[in-house]
Amino acid sequence: MEEYSTFLTQSGKSMNTIKTYVLNVQQYFKWFRDTYAMECTKLYRENVLDYKSYLLNIKKYNGKHLSAKTCNGHMSALISYNSFLVKIGIQNDVVISKEDFCKVQIEYANPCTIQKMEVEQFRQKILESGDKRLYAITSLLAYTGIRISELLSIMLSDINLQTKELVVRKGKGGKQRVVYLNSKVVNAVRAYISERRSDSEYLFPSRERERLDRTVVNKQFRRFSSVITPHSLRHFFVTRLLESGFSIHETMSIAGHSNVKTTMLYAHPSREEMKRKAELL
Repeated sequence: MEEYSTFLTQSGKSMNTIKTYVLNVQQYFKWFRDTYAMECTKLYRENVLDYKSYLLNIKKYNGKHLSAKTCNGHMSALISYNSFLVKIGIQNDVVISKEDFCKVQIEYANPCTIQKMEVEQFRQKILESGDKRLYAITSLLAYTGIRISELLSIMLSDINLQTKELVVRKGKGGKQRVVYLNSKVVNAVRAYISERRSDSEYLFPSRERERLDRTVVNKQFRRFSSVITPHSLRHFFVTRLLESGFSIHETMSIAGHSNVKTTMLYAHPSREEMKRKAELL
């Protein structure tokens, strides 16, 4: 697994992807041991397809069978692991590809589930608590749409409050982009920096580490809301871009989406809006 992790790092995968892939491969190993009472030494197509069937029809999480999308996440990890085994000479054949993915029903509803009033109330509660760091974090997430992983990787040198620009250097897939800051973000970050006491090069350090950990942010969010999360703020922001008149391609660029289909989801009505209209029938 250590060699595989190094392989993923060299392939440009993010830390979150590496953790997920390693965990998924380890789960395959466990299934293999439980099924055959022996260790897995290489991948065989027949075994992988049996595992796919197990994930779809037998394995349950919180009392439910795994979705096709979740199953495909496990398959992605095995595709990657197959490439790793070929590279180090354990096997020569590729036994699984994306063609083996389960068909996923396309979700056309806008994934945004929170309204502007909820976001502003959330920010106000944090402001009144006196936590300027969390207020700056929330403002950045809500009004730039950056991912939590991107936010925690921001260096002091990446943000310019004078020009109202933020360079996201470690975007998904290793892509770099420029994000523009509105006055809400500039004011929140400026207030935070004025009382920031740290020698770290990262914008958001912690007491124990050079930079803040996402688990800390998630825990602090839960103090103020049981609904709003860092990722839901990203959905909120992308939706707001389109509602404010930004084109699909402008939104795609700002959000750092690699596929226009992802951006197009936000152009659809929300689930709440469709439920409301269903009541009118």
